Amino acid sequence: MNIAQIEKSLKNITASFCKESFIYDLLLAYGLPKASITRLKKGNLNLSKVSGEVSWKKKLFFKEEYEADLHLAILSLHNELKQDQRFVLVTDYKTLLAIDTKTGDKLDIALLDLPKHYDFFLPWAGMEKSQHQNENPADVKAAVNMAKLFDAIKQDNPDDSAAFIHGLNVFLSRLLFCFFAEDTHIFEDNQFTNAIDSHTQANGSDLHDYLNTLFEVLNTPEDKRHDLPAYLNDFPYVNGGLFQDTLVAPHFTRASRAALLCSGDQDWAAINPDIFGSMFQAVISSDQRGTLGQHYTSVPNIMKVIEPLFLNDLYEDFDASTSPALSAQAKDKKLKDLLLRLEHIKIFDPACGSGNFLIIAYKELRKLEMAIIKEAQMMNFSRIHLSNFYGIEIDDFAHEIAKLALWLAEHQMNVEFKKEFGRTNPTLPLKEAGKIVQGNATRLDWEEVCPKTNPSGTEPVEVYILGNPPYLGGKSQSKEQKEDMKAAFSSERKIGELDYISCWFIKSAKYLEGRIRFAFVTTSSICQGAQVQQLWPVLFSEDVDIKFAYKPFYWSNNAKNKAAVIVSIIGVGKKNNANKTLFYKGHRNQVKNISPYLLEGNSTIITQRLTPLSKVPKLITGNSPYDGGNLILSEEEKNKLMSEHPNSSVFLKRLYGSQDFINEKIRWCLWINNDNLRLAMTIPFIIKRIEKTKEFRLQGGEVARGLANRSHQFRYTHEAKKNLIIIPRVSSERRKYIPFGFLDSNCIVSDSAQVIYDPEPFVFGLLNSSMHMIWVRLTGGRLKSDFRYSSALCYNTFPFPEVSTQKKNEVTQSVFRILEEREKHSEKTLAQLYDPDKMPEGLREVHHQNDLAIERCYRSKPFESDEERLAYLFKLYEKMIQEEKDKGTLFAKAKKTRRKSKP
Repeated sequence: MNIAQIEKSLKNITASFCKESFIYDLLLAYGLPKASITRLKKGNLNLSKVSGEVSWKKKLFFKEEYEADLHLAILSLHNELKQDQRFVLVTDYKTLLAIDTKTGDKLDIALLDLPKHYDFFLPWAGMEKSQHQNENPADVKAAVNMAKLFDAIKQDNPDDSAAFIHGLNVFLSRLLFCFFAEDTHIFEDNQFTNAIDSHTQANGSDLHDYLNTLFEVLNTPEDKRHDLPAYLNDFPYVNGGLFQDTLVAPHFTRASRAALLCSGDQDWAAINPDIFGSMFQAVISSDQRGTLGQHYTSVPNIMKVIEPLFLNDLYEDFDASTSPALSAQAKDKKLKDLLLRLEHIKIFDPACGSGNFLIIAYKELRKLEMAIIKEAQMMNFSRIHLSNFYGIEIDDFAHEIAKLALWLAEHQMNVEFKKEFGRTNPTLPLKEAGKIVQGNATRLDWEEVCPKTNPSGTEPVEVYILGNPPYLGGKSQSKEQKEDMKAAFSSERKIGELDYISCWFIKSAKYLEGRIRFAFVTTSSICQGAQVQQLWPVLFSEDVDIKFAYKPFYWSNNAKNKAAVIVSIIGVGKKNNANKTLFYKGHRNQVKNISPYLLEGNSTIITQRLTPLSKVPKLITGNSPYDGGNLILSEEEKNKLMSEHPNSSVFLKRLYGSQDFINEKIRWCLWINNDNLRLAMTIPFIIKRIEKTKEFRLQGGEVARGLANRSHQFRYTHEAKKNLIIIPRVSSERRKYIPFGFLDSNCIVSDSAQVIYDPEPFVFGLLNSSMHMIWVRLTGGRLKSDFRYSSALCYNTFPFPEVSTQKKNEVTQSVFRILEEREKHSEKTLAQLYDPDKMPEGLREVHHQNDLAIERCYRSKPFESDEERLAYLFKLYEKMIQEEKDKGTLFAKAKKTRRKSKP
């Protein structure tokens, strides 16, 4: 059952309501087996023998309640459940209350509003509701405080040099460590801020000297310190290199000193160490952040990666190890085996930034380890070591921060361990660090960074690669990054349009073996348009498939000036027949296969074509002027020319590019053929424009110089005999339909749009249909978030069956109605008419009727959802491609036979 079908069924239930069958109709609406529902009705599956109650093991407990308070009734039932029912429902057939016993979610609605809340019971349909942690308010507060402190220090130290900014970041990381240390018993309570408050001037004039001295002390072992005052000597030795380099602290004023003390007053024990990443993003410049791909990632978003990649699987093993059906001996063995597995798991982030993913993965594994030790009643210390956490980071400061953050995470988890078990290892001096390598991940040998063998060489290797690598589209990549792409893909075919993150995908795919998997937060564009054809065949050649994926969604974080982008999450492993998981809008579906377009279905890849797959006319790019702007006129220039030379109208035509058409901008062009060139050359204005065009072309490249002898014309001179369809190359993603349009033969289309010359009218209806638009959304590229319409991918690949003249006539009538509705609003631009929030109802309705007419060309039964439409289009595409191949094979065989038969 898909969501559209469920919602439709619920509307039918509430429209023709029946108390006697309500609960059974509700279960059927979510696709539960009819045979089981029949048995439930007859009482075979109903564990309750009370009238008005239905109890189905693991599915639901339902009760009609007319007298008692519904809220009290449902709480009582919830507390008394014995058969692991997923949902508890109580109703008086006016109000419906429900509890999801797994997630704790509650529903309290008027029963007639049930269709609006279809998502509550989706687990019955196999679409599980995803759960993630909420943002930690302490993290957000810490990020804001650090950003304010940075701003105050920058105001006192107006130096924008790279060296100063780098030094300032290191300085802030040291402050952050000290704030954390004094609130988590690494230092004495408030030792750092009290020392500053007591031993520096209120005006901040000596604070930098004090901090320089203190940081040197923190880098000196106790047995090598001499003649220090007690307030400095009381600070412990901190190993690990954090205070190793001598960097001069910035100068302070009264305001910046106060900002520092204010930051210290917050409870840093409550923050996640991944706040380092947030702080780092807050203080480096936006252009540097874009170049290095350092997008801080919040905890809930990180959980979306690590849960399906490995954490859910580990918890399932833990649940299986605690089954009541196991003997004590079997339970003990399973728990010990799971602890051993945790000990040897390796986590590898090859674009780790300041360590966000590594930190959260470490903490989650430690939490699970504690649960296992508690369940098994063992006397173990933690055996999860930072040395099993690997990373690569191109920025030297960030890679140091990642190691520091892992130390702090270890300390936090040691504190939790001690609370639970009364024992733990000391934090200071810092010893073992995560194995974070500074360098370019696209060039390093990943097996040298993170070996695929364990020390003993006996256990099966289990490595999870994860992270949020830099995105960067093909046009945004530096020369060095383009070379990185070539190196990562070695001798593979065309990769020029691929995003930079593709390097991480191909290197991960080549690294995979056995139980190794990877999952990255990625730009959605690698699953759209030409990038699918360039990337995914290369990945699939490594014998991998997609294990889980999140369809595109907005990804944001809790850092200052946070960047929200549209991303997907894709998890990949060695190919097998196990079910895959597809996440969308808070729900998860179990599917047999996930395609490179992040859809359920075969891994068919739509490839670029030079000619249409279907029997539709050719689409070509508009006319390229190659004129330096000299053959193009504004409305004012055209009117002036006409007033001075009325006979010049024969040389003028209305010019349309994408924006001219959508926003009704008026431009004209000189359109001179060889037959009337002599007459055109009697007009001084035109002579001057042609001469300037010739000068421009002679100064250009080989193509431009080749056009110099016909400088009265565009490079291309395509024009319609009767009419044409103009196809804008770029259009807003908000529109349900791209505003395609008809123009007459007096109009010229420039190369910012595409054209079909003299088509049958039904083609316009085909292009303006929902069927075509869902194909465009899938196959088209993106300019930022806007659609980029491609003839090779959107139009030439679009599968459309051969249809009868009657069907074409039906669509043609829809076309005329669309054009008539547009004319009724001639005062509005197409951009205004096709704004989804302002589209006139009449225009919306005729488009809907056109959609239905196009869909009847495919089949008589209406489609119920876009997912169903896409599935149908993919099957038709696969069929048409196969038929094309078969015809090619037959043609080749016939040709070969003819050759052999010749004497």
